[in-house]
Amino acid sequence: QVQLVESGGGLVQPGGSLRLSCTASGIDFRFYPMGWYRQTPGKQRELVAVFTAAGNENYADSVKGRFTISRDNAKNTVYLQMNSLKPEDTAVYYCKVTRVGINYWGQGTQVTVSS
Repeated sequence: QVQLVESGGGLVQPGGSLRLSCTASGIDFRFYPMGWYRQTPGKQRELVAVFTAAGNENYADSVKGRFTISRDNAKNTVYLQMNSLKPEDTAVYYCKVTRVGINYWGQGTQVTVSS
């Protein structure tokens, strides 16, 4: 059974930083597309940063230069380092892995950027 558990969200002031973690069990995520998405009330979930199946990194234009996705294969964990945070980055952040056409999601972690 595939499970994803996110952590690291919280309240931060504009310009601050947070690092999110997502640990996977039941799957070796090195072989599948995996990454981060976010959602705000009334809007569709959107891609933030992902590793493709080939291991390439893709970022949303709105976070390029500020966010960095990375992973520790030994820990089966993917990270999202978020710097220079803005109020518009406020959202619930979700981790997702796709295997054989099936999407597996974590429970989400709230990130709030506010002074």
